[in-house]
Amino acid sequence: MDSPITITSPLHGDVLNRHDGLTEPGSLVIGVLGEAQEGVAVTVNGLPAEREGRLFRARVPVANMQTDLVATLADGSAEDRITVLWDRTDRKRYRFSLDDNVRFLSDIAKEPDSFPSLFDHWYLGFWKRLHEEYGTKVHCNIYYQECWGVLPEGQEPWFNLTMMPDSYKDEWQANADWFRLSFHAREDKPDRIYKDATYDEMAHDFEQVMREIRRFAGEEVTSNFTTVHWAEAPLEACRALRDRGIEGLLGLFVTNAPDSTFTRYYLSPEMGQHIAGREAWKDMAEDIVFISCDSVVNGLALANINAYLDDVEANPHTADMLELLIHEQYFRKELRIYQPDVLDKVETAIRWASDRGYEPTFWQEGLLRALQ
Repeated sequence: MDSPITITSPLHGDVLNRHDGLTEPGSLVIGVLGEAQEGVAVTVNGLPAEREGRLFRARVPVANMQTDLVATLADGSAEDRITVLWDRTDRKRYRFSLDDNVRFLSDIAKEPDSFPSLFDHWYLGFWKRLHEEYGTKVHCNIYYQECWGVLPEGQEPWFNLTMMPDSYKDEWQANADWFRLSFHAREDKPDRIYKDATYDEMAHDFEQVMREIRRFAGEEVTSNFTTVHWAEAPLEACRALRDRGIEGLLGLFVTNAPDSTFTRYYLSPEMGQHIAGREAWKDMAEDIVFISCDSVVNGLALANINAYLDDVEANPHTADMLELLIHEQYFRKELRIYQPDVLDKVETAIRWASDRGYEPTFWQEGLLRALQ
């Protein structure tokens, strides 16, 4: 231990909820663990801690949305300070997010006369039916343009967002209470497109997408959450997003390659592992909230979805905030990766969430509002 006293749990930036302590009127009483030099008494926020060798533990009430935890050696020689947040929401909630989207917009732009309503397109019509039956709220991350990664072999790209007509703007806005659009990337390829992105590169691509969303759909449809393609970007690139109003990023945070930055943005493997085992974590220095995706639905066999989600719910640290995700390509019959049972997969996951009492939400409402 390099410092004379260190808080080891919770971590700086942890978002705590009812499962992290004992809920009392006006507060959440949590356990604070740490290490300190032996033979010296420790207090945490003025409360005495129990000692066992180098270890200390204390029960501390958290009463505010944001609370500093200060562990102090009784002789005043050293202290350690972290900040935690309290998500006061006392109910389960879920969001469904869609990644890699551009083809349904291309379809509409190519043949607008075939789609008097946005929801005459089969893809949007499917999501609207699920909203009407289950109340589902859908967050759709989109590309600026088509490229070969989302097209059948031999088909040339032609569409970008400047071609999307604004004649549907009123309809987009009328459905903004359950369907949102946000930036995902410039295009599908190359893979890991933002692995080494600069601040200016991310700012350019983000502004390019968001400018068109505001033009054809309106500000009401935008979101302050997004998922960057591959959930991967350096710190400076993520700062470009935060400077443009993005407050939350979604990722998986754990992959089979611990040295890879796949799906954990600029964070360390250790922090990625920590976030993956919880609902959310906030980088206090950068003012960005990270939320862990619970299930990439296209990666599950239909028969395994219910059991998989049962396991998510069984873990108290992942039970309350359910993030479900799927990619547009798996809906497209003309692509080799098309999954014939993809509609059933989506509805099975949503029906499971509905049956278990999960409330549909967007995270700017279902989490950020609770942290303000």
